[in-house]
Amino acid sequence: MFLASLVMEKQGIDLTNILGLHFFKAADFAIYQFVTYMFMHGGFAHLFFNMFALYMFGGVLERVWGAKRFLIFYLVAGVGAGVFQEIVQYISFLQEGLDGFASVNIPSVGIMPMGEFLNLWTTVGASGAIYAILLGFGMMFPNDKMFVFPLPFPIKAKFFVIGYAVIELLLGVSNSMDGVAHFAHLGGMVFGLVMVIYWRKKRKIGGPYV
Repeated sequence: MFLASLVMEKQGIDLTNILGLHFFKAADFAIYQFVTYMFMHGGFAHLFFNMFALYMFGGVLERVWGAKRFLIFYLVAGVGAGVFQEIVQYISFLQEGLDGFASVNIPSVGIMPMGEFLNLWTTVGASGAIYAILLGFGMMFPNDKMFVFPLPFPIKAKFFVIGYAVIELLLGVSNSMDGVAHFAHLGGMVFGLVMVIYWRKKRKIGGPYV
């Protein structure tokens, strides 16, 4: 999909706009984007690190759970991350006082219809599902030790996951302007947590809790 987006861009077709997840009040929002946004990325580095984590941690979970359960976990967590992102964007929409306005004046562009302006609020990437995979790994193998750059010593997987969650929460509530959907990452982890707990109660998967 990344290569397709580069090729189609030269043909005048913006796949990121079509398949990325828009804010639900945006002109180009479509329900299918809750799934398709996971397969779009904002650049090679974004794609590489997501796929590296998917290979490193997802492969282990897939072997333990099986391909079908892993696919369900991945997709549901990704959709859940998108839902979280929509909620956070709606809160921001209300806080900025945009509700009730038909257009917005952008100094560098001029007056834009509100729906077109909100098209700029687009989310792409598999990160929400990837963070769910990190959480799933931490719950299944909490005491496995990992080397995490730049730490010079190994840490247990459960502390690795908890640390990532805390960092994302702090970055999210600090309202950092880094262009990263931190609450989408947390949303993926929340949905992943719910699924693992549910499957354990149904005795469908084993493994210790964190």
